[in-house]
Amino acid sequence: MTLIYRCIVVFVLTFVIRCMFREKNFWKQVTAAMVILPLILRVLLIK
Repeated sequence: MTLIYRCIVVFVLTFVIRCMFREKNFWKQVTAAMVILPLILRVLLIK
């Protein structure tokens, strides 16, 4: 179950990172960076 959870989080994380680099608006990039941080912590299983 943990493996499936990690795979889903990594899947979402890759899309957020890709969208962050494609976005032109600075504030949307900052928002994506704030979303990326908790996702990285979830992949590493750090609460």
